[in-house]
Amino acid sequence: MINYNKYFKDKKITVMGLGLLGRGIGYTKFLAECGADLIVTDLKTKDQLKTSAKELSKYKNIKFVLGEHRLEDFKNRDMVIKAAGVPLDSIYIKEAKKNKIPVEMDVSLFVKIADKVMIVGVTGTRGKSMTTAVIFKILKDNIKDRNVYIGGNVRGVATLPLLKKVKDKDILVCELDSWQLQGFGDSKISPHISVFTTFMPDHMNYYKGSMKKYFSDKANIFKYQNKEDLLIIRPEMKKFINKSDTKGRLIVVNPKNFMNWKFNVPGRHHIENMSCAVEVAKELKIPITKIQKSVESFKDLEGRMQLLGTYKGIKIYNDNNATTPEATIAGLEALGSKNKNIILIAGGADKKLDTKNLSKTIDKYCKALVLLSGTGTDSFLKNKIKINKTIVHNLKDAVKEAINTSRKGDIILLSPAFASFGMFTNEYDRNDQFMKIIEKLK
Repeated sequence: MINYNKYFKDKKITVMGLGLLGRGIGYTKFLAECGADLIVTDLKTKDQLKTSAKELSKYKNIKFVLGEHRLEDFKNRDMVIKAAGVPLDSIYIKEAKKNKIPVEMDVSLFVKIADKVMIVGVTGTRGKSMTTAVIFKILKDNIKDRNVYIGGNVRGVATLPLLKKVKDKDILVCELDSWQLQGFGDSKISPHISVFTTFMPDHMNYYKGSMKKYFSDKANIFKYQNKEDLLIIRPEMKKFINKSDTKGRLIVVNPKNFMNWKFNVPGRHHIENMSCAVEVAKELKIPITKIQKSVESFKDLEGRMQLLGTYKGIKIYNDNNATTPEATIAGLEALGSKNKNIILIAGGADKKLDTKNLSKTIDKYCKALVLLSGTGTDSFLKNKIKINKTIVHNLKDAVKEAINTSRKGDIILLSPAFASFGMFTNEYDRNDQFMKIIEKLK
């Protein structure tokens, strides 16, 4: 493993995108402690980022440029570290590359420095968080001769600071979205064990409608593997990936092998995610009986088909992280029945995705629909929906309306199908608000 202190000390580094979720704070703090000369730049204003900036205020080697980006901060630097979601056509990244300045990202930079740590990477339009969490639990429960860490696109977790903890042969399990995988592509690296759960339309506002560009970023999870490496996919991914696409070994999971296991998260799609996690554990020589024990003790994952409890005989589920129509459809199919007893809370900001199938599924399984106002909701309402629907302007009113519409034996499901922008700071803000509202009901 490269000596990270020497690697970063006195390096002139521009951090592009501090953000509010904690990851940017985490790796900026780490770089400051390593003695790097930092410029932190973000389009959000000083006021918007006051909480983040306050956490870094004690470091004298950080200069803040907030509310704007400046071309001068992408010249005469040793490195640029960009946050997820920086536009593909960013003039600032082009400026850095024009000046032959390396452009890095949190996770891929960690992988390059911790080159003897085993990387287990998980991507997919849907299912990556659940799969990552189950893999991490199985490995953490059963591997005792080396440490197992979690990183990547996990809330509040910056991966780069793990350099302070990891040793050779340790394992990092990381959730990788398409943006983080841009860093892998730039560095021409892929995880040793990769999982690709699903591929469906998402982030089309970012990729300007190009599924090809979206897949190209996702494919970095296996593109640079070698013959000793492993790619695990769910059955539906066979139409996108075949053996000739990867230099490593390819496993297509068979969820039928695990249908009799007691997995606490509802839905066939989550059985498939769990099946991917099982294959990772088998690759690492964990006995199947121990794998099953870990899987069956896995409770749930916040914001992913999470049962929050029962209120007056009404089950309440938090599926906040379902931010595409397909994800919400999967949740409705997992909980739905002929009784049409679901009251769905959905709606939000537009992601330029097709919602026709969502409308049909809502009519099939829901007795009522409560919609949060937003650009996506406005677009969605152009579809014909037969069931009763109500539009509200905050989450508290949405829950109140859903409860008033519900009866004993019904299900209230928050599964937005749209982005959180506008009404919420981010999807975690929406999650936290919902959790607090439901907690107060008890």
